[in-house]
Amino acid sequence: MKYYIIAGEASGDLHGSNLMKSLKQKDPNAEFRFWGGDLMTQQGGTIVKHYRDLAFMGFLEVAMNLRTILNNIKFCKEDIKNNLPDVLILIDYPGFNLRIAKFAKELGIKVVYYISPQLWAWKEGRVEIIKKYVDEMMVILPFEEDFYKKHGVHSHFVGHPLLDAISSLQDIDSNAFKKENGLNDKEIIALLPGSRKQEVEKMLEMMLSVRPYFKEYQFVIAGAPSLPKDFYEIYVDDNVHFVSNKTYDLLRCSKAALVTSGTATLETALLNIPEVVCYRGSKISYAIAKRLVKNIKYISLVNLIMDREVVKELIQNDLNTGNLVEELKKILEGEKRSKVLNDYKLLREKLGGSGASDHAAEVILTV
Repeated sequence: MKYYIIAGEASGDLHGSNLMKSLKQKDPNAEFRFWGGDLMTQQGGTIVKHYRDLAFMGFLEVAMNLRTILNNIKFCKEDIKNNLPDVLILIDYPGFNLRIAKFAKELGIKVVYYISPQLWAWKEGRVEIIKKYVDEMMVILPFEEDFYKKHGVHSHFVGHPLLDAISSLQDIDSNAFKKENGLNDKEIIALLPGSRKQEVEKMLEMMLSVRPYFKEYQFVIAGAPSLPKDFYEIYVDDNVHFVSNKTYDLLRCSKAALVTSGTATLETALLNIPEVVCYRGSKISYAIAKRLVKNIKYISLVNLIMDREVVKELIQNDLNTGNLVEELKKILEGEKRSKVLNDYKLLREKLGGSGASDHAAEVILTV
């Protein structure tokens, strides 16, 4: 079968690559054409556009890049029409993908959505678009199945694909990792400031402001594959280091982490690293988001899945040096650290076992 896959972000590239791997095992004649990144490229097929050219963050940035976004949508429609895949697989990225779903469905192409947009948080009305133009909806969070059922949409809970990625990791030698990456012998506090330039610039300065209070640790920045190494050079010094494309290895060798809100908060938890979740957007974007998001108590996936505070979230004005220092101290030693690690065990149980990519591939092959 011919598969056309659209992933617009780094996390989508990861999940898309694992899905492609499962599809190849089940369909020896699989042909892929995709929008994604380096991980999907490694699985073979033809990359149409890299996600680094697609990711715009916040209402203001989207508005400023509207022409580019509309041109990408137009180009994508033409590319699908010219190649006519058997199945279109959409991975999250709803503002773009829901427009493409309508177009593909009208061409008679089967449309599968893998990893639901967070409609339970905002833009709930988009459920009607999914009901109309999506043939199969696959969800990765336990509560999403009930959400769609409430709206009369059948969905498949396939489990969380991060468990696939993490369960396949080999054991790591922390000392060897430090040596290979030019790190010193101190314990590591990992910094995950995000994957977009605007986001990283905003978050890294705040994260690094805690350094004077933790001189016995070294800080290591997890570089995003979408950003060049020289972008990070201004932040590096004797006790602030940088590694690129090694986020999982870095986390597994760390004592704790400061993490920008997003998929990375769940990855950090599943790798069993206590964390503080950080988020600060522009005042305008945050004000708009606050009006649009409803009935959502948390921003991190960890807390949303558990429906209670497991990891501390420092948002907007609460994200300051004093609060960061206080919360980081709590998870480095003592009772709070033990409680977080115990809650992580419950989180993994709630998400089920590995195998999401295989389950998703099975659903796709029956469409």
